[in-house]
Amino acid sequence: MRNFLLLTSLLLAASVQAAPGQSGDDMDKFLADRGLLNKIDQVRHSVGHKASELVVTAMGFLGVPYRRGGNSAETGVDCSGFVKAIYEQTVGLVLPRRAEQQAAATQNIDKNELQPGDLVFFNTMKRAFSHVGIYVGDGKFIHAPKPGAEVRVESMGVAYWARRFDGARRVQNQEQQANAAHGE
Repeated sequence: MRNFLLLTSLLLAASVQAAPGQSGDDMDKFLADRGLLNKIDQVRHSVGHKASELVVTAMGFLGVPYRRGGNSAETGVDCSGFVKAIYEQTVGLVLPRRAEQQAAATQNIDKNELQPGDLVFFNTMKRAFSHVGIYVGDGKFIHAPKPGAEVRVESMGVAYWARRFDGARRVQNQEQQANAAHGE
């Protein structure tokens, strides 16, 4: 997972450093010259193509300001709006708007089963599932923390988050949801 986070950071740095007129071919050459294309393929095979896309898309929101009720990079996001936007943009799944609704609509998993792209929930307002973020691997998650802050990556091991951890959930695609409903 450290490699995945490092790779994601490198990809973001590379895209920021690319000149505005730089073509996709130039970017592919840049990535190939540094051996990153093979690493991208390895990450996609190990964590799944959609999960890696989802985390890379989420990382693109780093620095977006928190805005209560917000759900876009242009206007700002709150925690559940951030998660909803990432899943819609990347996977095409429409999640409910509120964190507790997102928890109810997803599959409960053990903390030790977390994979990049899973949702992590916290009790930050003296009620269950009042905060949500996206697990990125290596014990870290990305989220829109609070008014006056920006989307950022934090460790779940920090005392504040560890004390408030409320559970982990996995978002199922429509086919998985249908199979679960039929007991498959």
